[in-house]
Amino acid sequence: MVDIPEERQADALRLVAEIAQKRAEAEQQVKRLTEELQKAAVAADQVGAQRTRIRELAGVSPKTLYGWFTAAGREVRPKRASTSSSRA
Repeated sequence: MVDIPEERQADALRLVAEIAQKRAEAEQQVKRLTEELQKAAVAADQVGAQRTRIRELAGVSPKTLYGWFTAAGREVRPKRASTSSSRA
């Protein structure tokens, strides 16, 4: 059997295309799940769940969680100024 470089290239490109398609589908799923998570986090806040617990369970940063709350019209207190002092 003769090894034809173009066939190997075509096989390699098909594999790239297949994996890229799977990746795009996974990214869409992550986007949908993130939207669902955002709605669930806001709903948990609306019923009085502790925000720290919501954040821990959601696995998101405080900035992300409070951004979700702000976008949903939930009250978020302003961030406190840093209390650390520098030495001269």
